[in-house]
Order: sequence, then C-alpha cells, then structure tokens
Amino acid sequence: MTTIGYFSLLSAAAISAYAVGMSIYGKLVGRKAIIASGERAAIAVGGLLVLSAATILNAFLSHDFSLKYVADYSDRALGTVYLISGFWAGNQGSLLMWAVFLGVFTTIVVIQNQHKNRDLMPWVTAILSSFTFFFTTLIILMANPFEKLPFVPADGQGLNPMLENPGMYLHPPTTYLGYVGFGVPFAFAMAALLSGRLSDVWIRSTRRWTLFAWFFLTIGNLVGAWWAYYTLGWGGYWGWDPVENSSFIPWLIGTAYLHSIMIQEKKGMLKIWNVSLIVLTFSMTIMGTLITRSGIINSVHTFSNSGLGPYLFFLFMATLAFGFGLIVYRLPQLKTENELDSIVSRESTFLFNNLILLGIAFMTLWGTIFPFISEAVRGVKVTVGAPFYDQVAAPLGIALLFLLGLCPMIAWRKASLDNLQRNFLFPLLVSFAGGAVLVAMGMRRPIGALLTAVLIIFVLMTIIIEFYRGAAARHRMTGEGYLTAFINLIWRNKRRYGGYIIHIGAAMIFLAFVGGPFKQQVEETLTPGQSLNIGNYKIVFERMYQYPGAKKITIAADMTLYDRLTGKPVGTVTPRKEFFEQTGGGGEDKQPWTRVAVRSSMKEDVYFIFSPDETGKQAAGFKVMINPLMRWMWIAGFVMTFGTIIVFWPDEGEKKRLALIYAREVPIEA
Repeated sequence: MTTIGYFSLLSAAAISAYAVGMSIYGKLVGRKAIIASGERAAIAVGGLLVLSAATILNAFLSHDFSLKYVADYSDRALGTVYLISGFWAGNQGSLLMWAVFLGVFTTIVVIQNQHKNRDLMPWVTAILSSFTFFFTTLIILMANPFEKLPFVPADGQGLNPMLENPGMYLHPPTTYLGYVGFGVPFAFAMAALLSGRLSDVWIRSTRRWTLFAWFFLTIGNLVGAWWAYYTLGWGGYWGWDPVENSSFIPWLIGTAYLHSIMIQEKKGMLKIWNVSLIVLTFSMTIMGTLITRSGIINSVHTFSNSGLGPYLFFLFMATLAFGFGLIVYRLPQLKTENELDSIVSRESTFLFNNLILLGIAFMTLWGTIFPFISEAVRGVKVTVGAPFYDQVAAPLGIALLFLLGLCPMIAWRKASLDNLQRNFLFPLLVSFAGGAVLVAMGMRRPIGALLTAVLIIFVLMTIIIEFYRGAAARHRMTGEGYLTAFINLIWRNKRRYGGYIIHIGAAMIFLAFVGGPFKQQVEETLTPGQSLNIGNYKIVFERMYQYPGAKKITIAADMTLYDRLTGKPVGTVTPRKEFFEQTGGGGEDKQPWTRVAVRSSMKEDVYFIFSPDETGKQAAGFKVMINPLMRWMWIAGFVMTFGTIIVFWPDEGEKKRLALIYAREVPIEA
C-alpha cells in the first residue's frame, strides 16, 4: 500500500506539470482538445493525491511503523480519531494535506466549469496545477511521508500530549481548508487578468468558494483559540503568537475582500482593490504555512527546523510578484465604472471597513516579522509583546464594531439626513440608554470596554430593526403570519439576512472581549481541606489522587465551588496533571502536561490550573481565574456557522442570474 501511495505521489507531481503545460499551450494555440487534456490531467492529479493520502491513513490505522512518519506520530495506545489526526501532526502529512485539498479543489473547479468560463479555465487549471506541482515536488524532495525506517519498532513514539485534544482533529483541517480554498478565487482573478476579461464574472463565479474559504478559516481560528484556552493551561485564548497571527492575517484580508467584492458586483467599483486583496489573501496563506511549517520561529504551534523555509519563502514571493505584476500590466483596463458619490454612504462604510481590516492586518504582520527584521539589521532579536498588539488593535476594533452597525442600514450612493434619522436615531437612543444602565451598575472603567458594550447594543439593535422591518413589510404584502414572514424573509434573501446573522456572531465575539479587563486571578498552595476565595466563590480543595493510564500517570484534584453569599455548593471540577512516560536519551523521562478544568456559564468561566508534585501526596499549587463572558466566544462560532449555511445555501434566483451573465458575457464556445 505504501508503495502505491508513493508512486501516486510521484505520478501526481509529473501529471500536474503536464496539466500546467497543456493548459497554457492549448490556450495559446487555441486547441480545445489540448485544453481538455490538461483539465483531465488535473482531475487525475486529484484522484492520485487522494489515493496517496489514503495509503498514509491506512498506515496509521494499521500501525505500520515501518514508515518513519507513522512511528513518529502514533503508537498502539492511540484511539482511532487520534490515529487519523496523526496524518497531519507533522510537516510531511500537513503538506500532503495541503496538496490533497488543492488537488481535490482543482478537480471540483474543472468539473464545475466544463460549460462556462471557458476563456478563463485554461489559466485557472494551469495556476492551480502549478501550486500542486510545487507542493508535491516539495513533499517528495524535502518532506516525504513514505520514508522507511531501517528497522520496524514494536511501537511508535505517540502524539505530543498537547495534540491529544479534539482541537487536533478540527483546527488543522479547517485552517488548511481556508488556506487552500482562497487559492480558487486567486486563480480566477489571475486568469481574468491574463485573459483580459475583467468584468465581475470571475467574482460571481468564485463567490461561494470565497465564502467557503472564509468560513473554514474563521472556524479554524476559533477552534484554535478554544484549543489554546482548554489545553495550553495559561487561562487565555489568544496570545498574539506568530503562528496565531499567521492565520489571523489572511482572515482579516479575506474578510475585507469578501465585503469589497459586493461593491464591484453592485457598482462596478474597486476593481484594482479587489484583485489586490485576493492576491494578498492567498499570499498570506502561504506565509502562514511558511511560519508554521518551516521552524523559523519558536512557538508552541510550530515544528522543528525542517529546511522548508527557503522554498516556501520563494513561493510566497513568487505569488506576490506574479499577482501584482499582472495587476500593473492590466492597470489601464481596471478603471472603475463609477465613483464614490458621498462620504456618507454604504459604499464609503465598506471602504472604511476594508481600511480598518487592512490596518489591523498590517499591524499584526509588522509585529510578527519585526523581530526577524531587527535581528537581520541589528543582530538583536526584539520581542513584540501582546501590549503592542492590544494598543493598536483595540481602537481599530472599536471602529470596526461601529461600522458593523452602520453598514446594513445606511443608504447607497448618498445618505440623506432623513435616512440617517429614520434608521439610526432609535438604535442610538437604545444603546446610550444601555450604556447608562451599565454605568449605574458600576461599569465605568476601562472606558474601552464600556464603549464596546454600548456599540454591541447599537449593532444588535440595527440588525433587529432590519429583521423587523423586512418581516413586517412581507406580512403586509402577503398576509403571512409574522413568524412565517420572518422565515420566508430570510429564505428568500439568504445572502443579505444570512450575513446579518454572521454579524450577530461577530458582535458576540466582541462581547467576549468586553469581559477581558474584568478578569480575576488568584494563586495559592493548598492541602486537602483548605480553601481559597475569588470573586463570589469559595473553593474547597477536597482531595487529591492518582491513577495509571497508557504510558502516563494522572494526578487529579476534586474541587467544590460554593457561593460565598449563600454558602450553597454551585458545582464541582476536577483539574488534572498528566505525566507521560517517554523512552529516549538513555532513560525514562516523565513529561508533565496540564489538563485544566473549567466551570462555564453565560456570565463567566471559573478556570482551574492544577500543579501537584509527581507523587500526588504533597500540597499542590492552584491558579484560579474568573474569565467573564467567555462562553459567548464559542457560541459566536455556532451563530456564524448558522449564518454561513444560510448564505451558502443554493438559491434558484441567483442561479438564473448567473446563467444570464454567463450567456451574455462568457459564451460557452468562447
């Protein structure tokens, strides 16, 4: 099986090169049969890469420790889910996953566009296949998952304890689906520039791909934050680590792009802006892979120095140069069809939204790469800490939140005073009243948290009013009941109202941010029977005990929480510490790993970090935190998922409009 997998990988590299050559040659000489040959080759590459990945998965599931990669990232004690996730635990498998996703997406794109976008497809196939060729060749030469060991060990080394977490089988695949998914709109944008067909057809053709990539990158970031919160044992979910930043930057630019293309679709504006945004977005996904997989930085997220850095950096620079080179070449044809009529309009709010998102992205990028620039220029590696990011991101985030409430209700072209008063007076009054209530309840400092809370009320009110007005209008027009009218309103305007639901999820994320400044923390050393106080809780350390497991010893502590005002118990938790046994370096070495416990409610999380000694018989250290409003961060993910499903759901009206556009602008036999 592994021989078949390796041969499939070699074949995929060779055939992807063929797909690139035939697609370009067929386009240049105008031979449809040659173009079709290139497309069939791209489809074959997708199948070969799936087969190659399947053999690696089979090797993990069958404990084939003759493969070095399988021996390094699994053992016989792992459950099936973690055996599968071992596939992408290291450089070799994760790069193969990149290539597999790319091959499968290319196959889908080719099949989707058999009878449309024929002017663009040769270039699209060539561009996507060229990236497939790069990654398959890199895997073969630098990160071969089929490398054999000179002997077959009885067992493997297993996963790092940090990776034995549900986040392991969710975070890497969703992040990579987002990374690779942005390659499709990038390829279409480059194809439009190469062919000179610069209408919005390429945008409409890839809107779902863009939404698909954005959604999975969103989920990847949220699951990564959840994983850090529950696994790393430091009480936070985002530390502005370079690897966290590397997936956040393309998300920010991709979000700007997703909003910006609406202006081009409706008004024919921002053509240069949009192609530039998609070039930056996809380039930054390559940079994210570079940072994560090259070992050029020290991080809990990264992997050992693999020698991949120069090659991935070359790909990053080549992608930027290719994209912006084509933009410069086509500048005369990228002139906007309309101009901005007023600074007080929906178009301008979208533009400001983009500028803010890019500002946060640039700040994050600068903070990430500055230590390396400093080291290269001065020989001193300067550390950029969280305070730098927080000071810049906080005011920009507040401005972004304000625009989140402004964009849906402000008029296109030019908003009149009557429009502003009709749409925003009531939401503003309600948000100010809400702010006054919060001040009366004692929430006066920090001012940023109070302002954020007021703006969250403003955003939610504008969205609620939009839903109410739409449902009421439909009720009057059709006679439907309000609930039926509300459901049909969303179903018949999926893109608009699904987007509003996504905005509600975004407001929930900001609500979780509001709780940050009010975090409480206490650290104490306790023996069984002793207690500590934090917030409204009295926490009693009941007992400490240990039990054995596969290659580890677990020490646990039972803690009971009491309400300090009533004295009644409100819950129990059991934080743990695991000591893993690993053989290496001439002796047994027990590696401890913290398993935090969290008692979560809509109001706050009580977060426990347990630090016993290895015997489990002495006093233990406890760090207990109260993290207000944290649950809203995770609820936001479900709300945004629901909204994205609505936006993504097939729409017959949209299909008919696209069919008319294709027939008018991109003839089938073009």
